[in-house]
Amino acid sequence: MKKRLVALCLSAGLLAAVPAISLAAVDLVPQNLAGAPTFSASSLQQLTWQPLNSGQNVEVKLATQGQQLNNPGITGPVAAYSVPANIGELTITLTSEVAQNRVYAPNVLVLDQNMNPSAWFPASFFTYQQPGVMAADRLEGTLKLTPALGQQKIYLLVFTTPQDLQRTTTLIAPAKAYAKGAGNAIPDIPDPVAQHGTEGTLKLKVKTSSGASILVGPIFGSSASTPAVTVGNTATAVAPVAAPAPAPVKKTEPMLNDTEDYFNQAIKQAVAKGDVDKALKLLDEAERLGSTSARKTFISSVKGKG
Repeated sequence: MKKRLVALCLSAGLLAAVPAISLAAVDLVPQNLAGAPTFSASSLQQLTWQPLNSGQNVEVKLATQGQQLNNPGITGPVAAYSVPANIGELTITLTSEVAQNRVYAPNVLVLDQNMNPSAWFPASFFTYQQPGVMAADRLEGTLKLTPALGQQKIYLLVFTTPQDLQRTTTLIAPAKAYAKGAGNAIPDIPDPVAQHGTEGTLKLKVKTSSGASILVGPIFGSSASTPAVTVGNTATAVAPVAAPAPAPVKKTEPMLNDTEDYFNQAIKQAVAKGDVDKALKLLDEAERLGSTSARKTFISSVKGKG
């Protein structure tokens, strides 16, 4: 079994306020980069990456503030952001506003500190949200990321594709929205349709959080070539699981207390979410690094004593 917990053990979630999640979002596996455009290291290094900090809200008008990136598979201006990777778990909400029945259908490529692609959120992840008192018609989605220890930054590249330009988004007619909000009978009138375009207004909101589920970047430099974490699975009840036989550990120095605590907490959280496979991988990695308490933590957690 390859011993790299990659870049993103993610559960792709939308805003908690949204009553329903689209099937596309439920089935999304962001670690699957097969359909994502590829970018050369030199092209990424030419971009100006706008810093985003926790608690910060930013807005960019792509027509005037977007950057150009000549790359196959994308079209129009892009937006590029860097996010601190040493402030804990992150929740990043991206909104693309509808204006004059046109909207920018965003894709987000998440890159680790070394600018290696870690996850791709295609345009289908960002679903239509009806207008509210303080919000217009929009496409919106929330990324939950947990940067791995040892990184200083992770990166977000926002772009749209030629395929996205061929699609549209059905809005809700203003009269229907008003009737629904007022509790009146909803009129039988057609809904407007927004065309997807290469320009628009993006808004990003960043905050630290708990319970995020994406690990961005390898743990402590462990090496392997393929993502090993299943994404978007629903937590299920945890059945008692026998811990694997201890693997030989060749360590000359004990694990630091902070590192030991990190792994123990991560194992407990994985078991609590029903992701025993992830917990086993964390146990394996912790013992490889010299942990003396990870196995005990795993066993007590699956027995309900964690």
